[in-house]
Amino acid sequence: MTSVPRDRRIEGLLREHARRALAIVASRYRDFDGAEDAIQEALIAAAKQWPSGIPDDPRAWLVSVASRRLVDAYRSADARRRREREAWEDRDAPAADEFAAGDTDDSLSLVLLCCHPALKPGAAIPLTLRAVGGLTTREIAAAFFVPEATMAQRISRAKATLRRAGGRFEPAPADERGERARTALHVLYLMFNEGYVASEGDHLLRPDLAAESIRLTRMLHAALPEEPEVGGLLALMLLTEARRPSRVDALGRLVPLPKQDRSRWSRTLIAEGVVLLTDAMRHGRVGEYQLQAAVAAVHDQAVVYSDTDWPRIAGLYRALSGLTSNPMMDLNAAVAVAMTDGIPAGFAMTDTAAETLGDHHRVHAVRAHLHELAGDREQAVAEFRAAAARTANEAERRYLSDAASRLETQPAAESERTSRAHVENGGSAPTP
Repeated sequence: MTSVPRDRRIEGLLREHARRALAIVASRYRDFDGAEDAIQEALIAAAKQWPSGIPDDPRAWLVSVASRRLVDAYRSADARRRREREAWEDRDAPAADEFAAGDTDDSLSLVLLCCHPALKPGAAIPLTLRAVGGLTTREIAAAFFVPEATMAQRISRAKATLRRAGGRFEPAPADERGERARTALHVLYLMFNEGYVASEGDHLLRPDLAAESIRLTRMLHAALPEEPEVGGLLALMLLTEARRPSRVDALGRLVPLPKQDRSRWSRTLIAEGVVLLTDAMRHGRVGEYQLQAAVAAVHDQAVVYSDTDWPRIAGLYRALSGLTSNPMMDLNAAVAVAMTDGIPAGFAMTDTAAETLGDHHRVHAVRAHLHELAGDREQAVAEFRAAAARTANEAERRYLSDAASRLETQPAAESERTSRAHVENGGSAPTP
């Protein structure tokens, strides 16, 4: 087996440990803003030093270095002397063997700190994605459909607001927990989505980010077992994560849902997700995450693709549209609506989503899919090409370009048979 190049291995280790190292330092020293700066310095130091030898405990190394940098920063700044006396008097940087205790709690504490009531959701969510999820500003901007510079300013303002509000790592007051939890759920949802389909890069998936979002959601569910939307989100994640083994082939190429090997889906995760969803819905307060989980469950429980219950999925999307105005949900719903109410109805929903999403590559991908179902190969090819030109993810680009090439080279009679079979079998989703 070929060994992983050292620089690639280091990059993976930094990605794996940076988020939790930040949570530990910020929680221990009650200073989120300073901890973030210190962790960034530690990451730079690691990138320079680790090629000569990776430490036995990478996370402990990052925490130790960041802690020393933070202590030095406090001691060199006159304006921070009071806080230094309170937080650091007679205290050295923690030893490596202290880090295991409370590690998982620190991660969730960091999420809830970033969801402080002083921050509006539009500020809290990007800040948390940056601090906890480790997403780049560009990735977060893409999730919110705003320019990168706008998002950078929003995150900077959120950090300043949190600093002025004196946000601390303390249990949230009872009257704040519900609101913080709702914001945290949105953060975790977006984190998982980025792990499910990376907004940029060479690979379709970011399994580390998906796993971290599931881990944190499990912790939140353990803390708030009676909140049905927490259970609903965890169910959605597990029901979706269950398909990951078959979503790319051995060469890393995207495999669309109709062609996935369902024998490779995790039946354990599917079973757990169904149980969580059933328990959540028993509370009688159905929310958007529970409905999305129900859609995922319908897909997962179809033995073969042609068994997909499209009328049920379309009904769930209609219920979802009554709870939230999410243009990406409209795109997903467009496929189900096309299968139940006809392709023109699917185009109408796509046009509605495009009013918000504009020239987004997934708008073009859905239109390409619907044109293909309608037998309009020329328009389908044009839309596949347009989608490929607009995605920043290389795996998606290859898939979309290959779809266009397939239609261009496929004999007309075969293309018509394929389109007819798609319609008879319920169609294929434009995204995996």
